[in-house]
Amino acid sequence: MKENKKLTTRDIAFIGMAVAVIEACKVVMQGLPNIEVTTFFVMMFTLVLGRKMLFVVPAFTLIEGCLFGFGIWWVMYLYAWPVLALVTWFVRKTDSVMIYSLIAGFFGLFFGALCSLPYFFIGGFSMMFNWWIAGIPFDLIHGVSNFLIMLLLYKPVRRVMDRILQNGNTQ
Repeated sequence: MKENKKLTTRDIAFIGMAVAVIEACKVVMQGLPNIEVTTFFVMMFTLVLGRKMLFVVPAFTLIEGCLFGFGIWWVMYLYAWPVLALVTWFVRKTDSVMIYSLIAGFFGLFFGALCSLPYFFIGGFSMMFNWWIAGIPFDLIHGVSNFLIMLLLYKPVRRVMDRILQNGNTQ
């Protein structure tokens, strides 16, 4: 997708499809404990959509709140997913599946720590720390599964995404 400042109809369609893919995959996989492809797709769409990803993450977060309620977990989504997109943006020039897999793995591993921040304002450091520690088994699953998903899917999905975007740029 071209990195121009103006949103085109095509850009809006790609943004809508990106949000739909992320949300549909999240709903389909919600029965699995901390195994998800949201991390994978936030990273992949950041790589192919560039700055236009700034529209995807808020739309996804808003839809999540509308579907599942606007609880404290939703506040975590307001900063967790943008952090992942930003980190991905900073390393976007590389094509290393290992770098992206490590980022995805560490994001999953430290997702609980990142999401424990609101608890500091509710109950102080001990509440934040205890909430994070209690979730470490789930963070381990999250980190390992994110790493493996990125490792296995990055190259084939990136090829398909690049082909779709290239074929669509025949204006």
